[in-house]
Amino acid sequence: MIYLTKIIDSLADRKSFYCGKSSLDHYIHKQVDQDICRKLAVCFIVTDKNCKIKGYYTLSNDNIPADELPEEYKMKFPKAYSHLPVTLLGRLAVDQKYQVSGLGKLLLIDALKRSYEVALKSIGSMAIIVSPLDTEAEKFYQKYGFVKLPDSAKMFLPMKTVGQLFG
Repeated sequence: MIYLTKIIDSLADRKSFYCGKSSLDHYIHKQVDQDICRKLAVCFIVTDKNCKIKGYYTLSNDNIPADELPEEYKMKFPKAYSHLPVTLLGRLAVDQKYQVSGLGKLLLIDALKRSYEVALKSIGSMAIIVSPLDTEAEKFYQKYGFVKLPDSAKMFLPMKTVGQLFG
């Protein structure tokens, strides 16, 4: 299987990454190694020929309360499950030099594909969850089919929908 990204490594130049969102810049500069070491997230990157990071995303396991789902989705799951397993797309960022290149879309597709394959073969996950930082990010995810969870800042994309893209 060919992927667009690779797992972050020590050769990647993290210091030059600048996406314009301070929390996302800080994460790749200072926090990512700690999260990886603690097994809190896996970080996937795209680099240029000089190992400068063009974009990145993180994936983790998570769960959501079943009662947070919209009614049309809630009724599809057994009532015995108070929480449902999901994949958290925790961060997705593109360096400002590449923000108009479509790299964000490619990173998202890569994350969806990885998440679907893991859900299919290794670890149960009924959806992919994101918590957009702002309205710009929320519009980005809406464009690709993510649905806002009622009474929450989170958005989700059912794995069944993802499977229609890659299945």
